[in-house]
Amino acid sequence: MQPPVAKYRLGRALAKALGSMVPELIILPVYSSLPSEMQSRIFEPAPPGSRKIVMSTKIVETPVTIDGIYYVVDPGFVKQNAYDAKSGLDQLIVTPISQAQFNQRSGRAGRTGPGKCHRLYTEPAFRNEMLPNSVPEIQRMNLLSMVLQLKAMGINDLIGFDFMDPPPVPTLIASLGLLYSLGALDEEGLLTRIGRKMAEFPMSPELSEAILVSVEYGCSEEVLTIAAMLSSEGSIFYRPKEKQAAADSKKAKFHQPEDDHLTLLTVYNSWKAAKFSNTWCFENFLQFRRLRSASDICKQMVGIMDRYKQDIVSCGERNFDPVRWALCAGFFRHTAKRDPQDALFSKNPEWVIYHELVMTSKEYMHNSTVVEPWWLVEVAPTFFKVADANNILRRKCKEQLEPLYDRFEKPNE
Repeated sequence: MQPPVAKYRLGRALAKALGSMVPELIILPVYSSLPSEMQSRIFEPAPPGSRKIVMSTKIVETPVTIDGIYYVVDPGFVKQNAYDAKSGLDQLIVTPISQAQFNQRSGRAGRTGPGKCHRLYTEPAFRNEMLPNSVPEIQRMNLLSMVLQLKAMGINDLIGFDFMDPPPVPTLIASLGLLYSLGALDEEGLLTRIGRKMAEFPMSPELSEAILVSVEYGCSEEVLTIAAMLSSEGSIFYRPKEKQAAADSKKAKFHQPEDDHLTLLTVYNSWKAAKFSNTWCFENFLQFRRLRSASDICKQMVGIMDRYKQDIVSCGERNFDPVRWALCAGFFRHTAKRDPQDALFSKNPEWVIYHELVMTSKEYMHNSTVVEPWWLVEVAPTFFKVADANNILRRKCKEQLEPLYDRFEKPNE
């Protein structure tokens, strides 16, 4: 299953190859991270003598009516998020659609007139390989925020709770363990004062913890802004194919070496200095809708901070180590050690924290920041501790590698 951009390029190549044999093809990609003004082009009628082709992700499965769409081509696959609680990895997996999605996709054809749906799979595949309904999101997502909210509602027995679609028990246990490490739960699994404050923020518990800790470090204004930028869904930057060089040049002005979080802070402060201008966003290839969403989230969080009488202070424009300390306090579990052969960073930092880890064709860290390893022991003493190098060496010397499977071993021996 190809992404809409790849489908768009394939469609352009096909239109060029067919030449004058077919009417002019107006090919329009649509996906969630595309700017709203680009998405709205799918609703414009095709010029006379031409045909409109919409290359889309599953967002068109929602009740969206596009005039003039009479034919739907359904490949029978969908990209679906799946969370691995053991590794903390969000995976984007290509999987067959469900039979319910089968009906939704066919419903896109002929909304305003007679239409047809062309399916690129067989009837036996529909009956034998597709589930009746999609796997509920609660069974394939990170449950950290949900567990915190249930605890705030007074529901403490999560394992025995009567869920409509019970989530995996290992994911629930992993979420409880992380909330304990963040200080949101005590040793008996009950909500602490910090945990009740964290539940008030409309974002992940890691970001909530970073905000609350930032007051102590004197950088709450900066961390609030970064948290709001991370909470606005989708990419802040827009890179159109026909203006990639110009977009990269504009992005370089905001770039902060070895620190994606400070890059987001620089973007927001620059937009603020430009008086929240939409034109400024267009000139700098930034998505105005995402920035406006971040501004709304920031205002909401300021109100929550005022309610709990938390000071909003700035650390200035020279020393951003307090910001890194605060982010480290929230995302200590998202720590990675740099590969010595990795050329990602220009100054070769050894340790980084990241906002999320996503796996598509490869594993990618989104929004990483350089930290010092000894910070982790300071901010998360329940999760990290300084080890005795001599004891580790003795234990390592005694360890032996034992294969889980020996292909040369004879059966039943």
